[in-house]
Amino acid sequence: MDHQAHHTIAPLFVRVTHWLNALAVIVMIMSGLKIYNASPIFDFLFPRELTVGGWLGGALLWHFAFMWLLVVNGLIYLTLNFYTGRAWKKFFPISPKELIKDVLDTLKGKLAHEDLSKYNTIQKLAYLSVILDIVILIASGLAIWKSVQFPILRDLMGGFDNARVVHFAAMSFAVFFILVHLLMVALVPRTLLIMTRGK
Repeated sequence: MDHQAHHTIAPLFVRVTHWLNALAVIVMIMSGLKIYNASPIFDFLFPRELTVGGWLGGALLWHFAFMWLLVVNGLIYLTLNFYTGRAWKKFFPISPKELIKDVLDTLKGKLAHEDLSKYNTIQKLAYLSVILDIVILIASGLAIWKSVQFPILRDLMGGFDNARVVHFAAMSFAVFFILVHLLMVALVPRTLLIMTRGK
């Protein structure tokens, strides 16, 4: 009997929070690039076509609106994942031996995708790392936005200017994750079906 044909792989709460998180992160990246362009950290700017907000004030409004969506939605995602026990089942355990095997299989182009209800070790680490990255994005964002109210966060980041660099680096990792994620979906299109209809 085909286990996947009869069981939901991605519960409704996972699908809804996944798409809301995707929307929030993309809008925050695009509005964040507009904010960056207004006061660049490095000696380059991003093309206007990659930004949203029109002007600095508009970009800040977009950024803060979708920040709340990301925070609330992210908390719902994490809470329900741990409450239902899905987090432990999906993301753990992580075996170094399995990781080496999966990396070697990936390099040979032989990484198995038959059972999409289970994550391989590379997927486990990728999803855990992007969850941690979003936490760093939020923490560094708070250190920039409310620098006076969150001095401990600001000092943890190495000061205001450094918090901006941490925020930029975390944003860059999020962009890298999204690009790899889209590539994986293109290679295994059935994952898109799972994230829309659940199985």
